[in-house]
Amino acid sequence: MSDMITALEALTDRDPNRRDAAADTLGDLLRDTALDTDTAHLVVGRLISLAFNEPETKVRESALNSISEAFNHHRLPLDLVEPLATAMPTMEPALLEHALYILGATHDPRARSLIEPFLHHPNPQVREDARLAAAEITASEGPTHKS
Repeated sequence: MSDMITALEALTDRDPNRRDAAADTLGDLLRDTALDTDTAHLVVGRLISLAFNEPETKVRESALNSISEAFNHHRLPLDLVEPLATAMPTMEPALLEHALYILGATHDPRARSLIEPFLHHPNPQVREDARLAAAEITASEGPTHKS
């Protein structure tokens, strides 16, 4: 628990290398089964804020990658990660890959409207990432049966 608190504090460090290392540490904790759901939501919320406000691309990418790790053991609600959508139009393709994955991994049909604009992105990899994210939502909805 002290590793988590130290890492959360380091997210606001002046040194981008320390912020980057803190985001990676939090990703390790999210990838593991050590955090309960409420704590994982707290950590992801702080990482979302970092990904949204961070000026350094490598730190933003570490934050987004760490958020992605949370889906290994936690179901994150769209409301928690939705602030990413505001930053997505200005993200580099490498960051969009993570953000689109995160939105799709929520399995929330409401995320589709946040993903769809990227199906027409000029970068073919971003279009593919958007297609995969949208497919993740569709797959989670499962088949519909009519009686």
